[in-house]
Amino acid sequence: MRRCAFVLLSAALAAHAQSRSSDYAIGADLSFLKQAEDRGAVFRDGGEPKPGLRIFRDHGYNWIRLRLFHTPTELPNDIEYTIALAREAKKLGFRFLLNYHYSDTWADPGKQGIPKAWQGMPADRLGEAVFEYTRDTVAACRQAGVLPDMVQIGNEVDNGILWPVAKLPGEWDNFAALIKAGINGVDAGRGNGPRPRIMIHIAKGGDRNATRRFLDRLESYRVEYDVIGQSYYPWWHGTLLDLRENLHFMATQYAKDIILVEVAYNCRPAEYAKKGKPGPFPETPEGQREFLEEVQRIALGVAGNRVKGIFWWEPAVVGGLERRGFFDPNRNALPVITVFDKYTRQ
Repeated sequence: MRRCAFVLLSAALAAHAQSRSSDYAIGADLSFLKQAEDRGAVFRDGGEPKPGLRIFRDHGYNWIRLRLFHTPTELPNDIEYTIALAREAKKLGFRFLLNYHYSDTWADPGKQGIPKAWQGMPADRLGEAVFEYTRDTVAACRQAGVLPDMVQIGNEVDNGILWPVAKLPGEWDNFAALIKAGINGVDAGRGNGPRPRIMIHIAKGGDRNATRRFLDRLESYRVEYDVIGQSYYPWWHGTLLDLRENLHFMATQYAKDIILVEVAYNCRPAEYAKKGKPGPFPETPEGQREFLEEVQRIALGVAGNRVKGIFWWEPAVVGGLERRGFFDPNRNALPVITVFDKYTRQ
C-alpha cells in the first residue's frame, strides 16, 4: 500500500513539474529564419544539416517570437510571411508570441515611425486604425490556425509608439489610448479562440528607476495586460546585478509575470571590443554560453517564480548580426544552443 501511494505521489509530482516546465518560455525570436532558409542557408547541429526550427526544438525551445511590420518595403516581416513561419513552428509544438511594431520598419526606443498608410491621421483616427489593423491581423492568424498564444502591443515602447502622436513622456494620454486600442483589437480578432496573453515590452532590463516610472504611470491609466516584457543587452542595459535587482523589484512590486523577451550576447568581438573594455564574459562562443547560463540562473532565482521565460533575439540571423547568433560562419550550432538541455531533457 505504501509502495502504491509512493508511486502515485511521484507520478503526481512529475506531472506537476512537467506542467510547470511547459509554462516556462524557452524562446527565440526567429523572425528572419524563413528568409535565410529560403535564400539557401542550411543550419547544422553537430555537423548534421537540419531545419532551423527543428534544431531549436531539439534543444528545448518551446516558444517562437515573430515581429510584424505593417507594410515593409525591404524586410520580409509582413502578415503573410509571419503566418507561414508560425505555421511551421506550430507543427513542431512551439507556442507563438506575435510582436507588433506598428511601423513599416524597426520600432525601438530610438524610433517609432508611423506606417505610411496612417501618416497624417489625428489621434482618434489613429486609434481606430490600430484597433482595425490589430483585429484583422489577429483574425488572419486565427483563420490560418496560428492564433498567437501571446501578443506584444508594440516593441520596446518605453518612449512611446507612433511618433510624434504618442511619443513619451509628453503624450501619455494618446499612448495609453493607442495601447488600449491594440489590446481591444486582439480581443476582437480572436473570435471564439482563447484570449492571447498581452505583453507590454520595454527596454529597461537593468534600470529599476526607469522601469518603475514607466509601469507606475501605465498603471495610472488602468491598462489591462498580463506580462511585463523586458529587453536586456548588457552593453545597453546595465550589469547582471542591475538586472537581478530590477527583476526582484518587478516581481515584488507588480502582480505580473515577467519575461526577458530580448536577450543576446556576442560570440565574437563586437560591442565590448569597440568600447575597448572587457564585458562580463568574453565575446567568444564559450562566453556567450556562460552569459545565457548566468541570465537563466538569475531568472530562476527571482522571488515568487514570477520570471516566466527568456527569449534570445535572432539566434538564426544571417548577415551583420550573426555575431549575436547561435551559429558559426559555416552555420554549425555553437555551445550556447545547449544551455537549456539540462532543464528540458529527462
